[in-house]
Parts: sequence; C-alpha cells; structure tokens
Amino acid sequence: MSRKNIIAANWKMNMTPSETAEFLDPFLQTFSTRVNVDIVIAPSFISIPKASELITPNPAVSLSAQNMSHEASGAFTGETSAAMLLDVACEYVILGHSERRSLYGEDDAVINKKVHATLAAGMKPILCIGESLEEREGGQLESVLTSQLEGSLAEVSADQMADIVIAYEPVWAIGTGVTASPEQAQDTQKFVRSVLENLYGAEVAAATRIQYGGSVKPGNAAELIGQPDIDGFLVGGASLDPQSFAEIVSAGIGG
Repeated sequence: MSRKNIIAANWKMNMTPSETAEFLDPFLQTFSTRVNVDIVIAPSFISIPKASELITPNPAVSLSAQNMSHEASGAFTGETSAAMLLDVACEYVILGHSERRSLYGEDDAVINKKVHATLAAGMKPILCIGESLEEREGGQLESVLTSQLEGSLAEVSADQMADIVIAYEPVWAIGTGVTASPEQAQDTQKFVRSVLENLYGAEVAAATRIQYGGSVKPGNAAELIGQPDIDGFLVGGASLDPQSFAEIVSAGIGG
C-alpha cells in the first residue's frame, strides 16, 4: 500500500514569534503549492499564532502543537486545550514525546487520554514511542515499544487509526548526533507495524504512517526515507534551519 510521507518539524523550546516569521517567510515560498508529502511545523505555544497567520493560507504546510491537555477547560494553570489549538488552525498534535515522558512524567495512561481528546477535537495525533539505550541494550526494545503502543492506543478504534501518525524515536538518538542505521531503523519500524497488525489487522497496519525521528539530517534523510517502513520524519535540531529542513522535505518528496 502506498503511504504519503509526512515530514514534521518539532521546534521544541526554540523560535520566538519573530524568529518563526523569519523562518517561515522563505520556507513557505519554497513550498507554496501542494507536493506529494505532508509538511508539518510544530512551534512552541507562544509562536503558534504567528505561525498560523503565515501557514494557514499555504496549502502545502500544516500546523501542529507540541503537546495538549486532555482537559477541555478549567483551572489547569499553564495548560492548553484542544479548543484553543483549533482556534489557531492546528491540525496535528505531537503526543508522548520522550522528553514529555522522561522530563515531565507523562505515562501511557496520560498520553492515551490526550490521544482521545485530540481525536475527539478532529485533530490528528503524532504519537511518539521509543526506547532508551539501556532498554535497547537490555533486549527490551520490543517489549517497551509494544507496551507504549498498547497503552497509548487503548480504546482507539481501527477507524480512528486513519488519523494517527506513529513517530518512532530511539531516545538514544534524539539530539545526540547519533542516528540509527537505516537497517536498524527499518527493522524497528517493521516491528512497530507488526504490533499495529496484531492490534488492528493487516489493512490498518499497512495504511498507518510511521515516522522516524532521532538526529535526522539532510545527509542521512534520503537513505532513511528509502526504507520500506519509514514514512517520513519527526525532525528536531535540523528543522531549526529553513534550508536544512527544506532539504529533508525534498528527500521526503523524492522518497
């Protein structure tokens, strides 16, 4: 089954609103018409309104948040709701990133609530999973990824999976400059797809897009995207430079 590649920029806690405009002005001129890859930009919350203003008229690029509360509204200081994100034209939400899991204690049960809230609002989750170096070296890769998928996708239906993107990010490769080899990445992505097949059947597994993340750069993007079970990237550091990210997107178009 043919799956459309999806290349997403996770800017993390970088880029002020003015820096967001400086990035997007040239980038959106490069990608001003629809291409055969979905391009997604995920700025910090403070920069989403500026990004929305620039991205919304552009048919080739979509807007994402980096996180979201599962609560609809109320006394939750510092949190952001689905309604707020919809009001600024967010289409995607990154959920379960390893930094949210490790630094802020978000477990699969919390992430699962956010997945359901995102789907209920009509937005698309980019659900992150990944193992630490200790877990990989300890032979726990398959059990960790299976547990994260089963927990984060609990009570998600096969039909709802059409709106979910899985992002596999080996924690040991995020921001370290170390990248899984294309063979390592492919083997793991294939395993992730097998877990989805066990949960939802072969048709859903074959249709679900699975991104790779972890020190993706222009120099390794083409070889990674050429692997049969890699359907795009969730890009961190290399997405902060418009030329660098454009080159990665171009690899996705060609892949």
